[in-house]
Amino acid sequence: MKKWIVANAPVVGEVVQEFGDFFGGILVRRGVNSLEAAREFFGAQHLSDPLLMRDMERAVELIREALDDGWKITVYGDYDCDGVTATAIMYSYLEAMGAEVNYYINTRDEGYEMNHEALEKIVAGGTRLVITVDNGIKAVEEARFLREKGVELIITDHHQPDEELPECAAVVDPNRIDDISPCKDLCGAGVALKLLIALEEDEEFVLDTYSHLAAVGTIGDVMPLKGENRYIVQRGLRNIKNEQNAGLTELIRAAGGNIKNVTATDMSYTVCPRINSAWRMDTAEKALRLLLCEDDRNTAKGLAEELNSLNAARKSAEDKIIAEINEMIARDPLTVKQRVIVLSGEGWHRGVIGIACARIKERYDKPVVIMSVEGNEARGSVRSVNGFSAHTMLRECSAYLKRYGGHSGAGGFTLRANRVKDFTERIHLYAREFYPKMPDDILCADMELSIADVTLDNVKKLSLLEPFGEGNSKPLFLFGNCTVKSKRALADGKFTSFEIAQGNSSIRVITFKIPFAKFCANVGDRIDVISAAEINEYNGNVSVQLRLEDYRPAGFPQDKFLAAQRTYEAICRGEGCDKRLLPRVIPQSREELMKIYDLVRASNGAKTVEELAVFDGSVNFCMLKITLDAFLQAGMIEYKNGAPVPVPVKEKVDLFGTGLLAELRKTLT
Repeated sequence: MKKWIVANAPVVGEVVQEFGDFFGGILVRRGVNSLEAAREFFGAQHLSDPLLMRDMERAVELIREALDDGWKITVYGDYDCDGVTATAIMYSYLEAMGAEVNYYINTRDEGYEMNHEALEKIVAGGTRLVITVDNGIKAVEEARFLREKGVELIITDHHQPDEELPECAAVVDPNRIDDISPCKDLCGAGVALKLLIALEEDEEFVLDTYSHLAAVGTIGDVMPLKGENRYIVQRGLRNIKNEQNAGLTELIRAAGGNIKNVTATDMSYTVCPRINSAWRMDTAEKALRLLLCEDDRNTAKGLAEELNSLNAARKSAEDKIIAEINEMIARDPLTVKQRVIVLSGEGWHRGVIGIACARIKERYDKPVVIMSVEGNEARGSVRSVNGFSAHTMLRECSAYLKRYGGHSGAGGFTLRANRVKDFTERIHLYAREFYPKMPDDILCADMELSIADVTLDNVKKLSLLEPFGEGNSKPLFLFGNCTVKSKRALADGKFTSFEIAQGNSSIRVITFKIPFAKFCANVGDRIDVISAAEINEYNGNVSVQLRLEDYRPAGFPQDKFLAAQRTYEAICRGEGCDKRLLPRVIPQSREELMKIYDLVRASNGAKTVEELAVFDGSVNFCMLKITLDAFLQAGMIEYKNGAPVPVPVKEKVDLFGTGLLAELRKTLT
């Protein structure tokens, strides 16, 4: 369960006066609190001067010198979506300028940063200038090696630098401490784009020619879609819709997308995962070759189909890991009751563990660490929640690691296989010491609305906020105390449609996440709903509808539920609980046990434990979980698809005399 938070900034001021309570309220709650800020948000017509970036002028001078004198140039790129698009930008520009240029992209095994063996080959091949894209900011030793060999190096990157910068001709990174450029959220492709603008001194030409690649990199690297990034993505989507790049066009079509209506959200779910599938399952060069197919439709179509196949293989490998993780959790349920979920497996596909990590994090709303062990080495990924920094955790536990990197939301690392157990214990110790109460994963709504506010005119205005993505998400709204008027199954029960009402106003809500059989609200129930608002066009009719994000019984006491959940997990970890809570969290009578057993019997596998607690509401979640654990131990229930199901028992069981309840009553009182 996520903790619901509704933005509560006061809806006042000049922005609200200009745009109205509905649209102006959304802007204000997203930090656009002046007309000047609104003009900047909506009306950006150019990027900031690239020469404001530290070392940019020197980089331009050296590249021009290399072009004039015919130096051999190597573009050294990273293998993820951002790195591949950045490589495509830099390589295709230099090639168009007549340079003798090639590229090098690390394999997954080589890792993110420059590596010595690759540089030896590059130097031996006669390269006189290396330009990095989306990497290099930590390549201190590699820069020293190139300098010793008489090879010039320009680093373009966007990752956080260490105190010591590589010694080379130019280090262009907006996150340098001495960089005064205004946009610190550029991705590697964005930095490459700015370098080309500085070289050409013609922003329009560069945006018309390369912004689609920079847009894909920006979306793929999950950069905030604000300021310059928003403008880059807007321009890039325009290029994509005009079918400017054959590779992207064919990839969108291979993924089943509509090239003329493609959005940033579409790109994040179709194009970017397929580009990333190249390095996850094969080599990034296949994705790069696709992006360099500017006009060659036949080659582009073939490569797009290859990436589609690799993406399918990625999904299969991901499902295999998730299946093994589910088995692990079933054998040891304590795993998911820890503050941080830590899992490791032999031979898990290293290119996929990051995605598996994200899926487990989404399921349990907790930080997750997943490691793949191969031989003497383990590689891992981290995905975290707001308020718990993945990078800080790795830094505090770094005594066990060979190398690590990342940011607050995600990270990666390597360590020796024989240290996995010690590293796991250190993570749990760190979390317990610094986070006795773990932060809740949150779901934010922009504002609370009434159904009457969801007019066609208001919903149409939401398109002005596009493109949606990281830092500029699609608006979500809370609709409180609604009555369920009707509900029906869609697509043979795979999806759900229902109607809610407030007073005389009603609206349709759809969800493609919840099968009809798993939708817990009944007709006549009063519920709270967080949804997006959208326009539905069908058979020429235009109407508004809601796209469900989450729902609960009206006025649900989420803080009590989350506190009970924390108490249950603390008891499972052997940390005990406040003795004053015992009457509420451990059953004290046979009547309390029977009430919970009757709940299970009435549900008969239709509801998970969480759904029983939320939609029945009469039993404390901690007491429900502990009682069900006791029933399971006594053979009175079993679980099917995560839902408790009663099992007939021939003999009466004294739950208070023996087993889990007896043990807890002894240890906690």
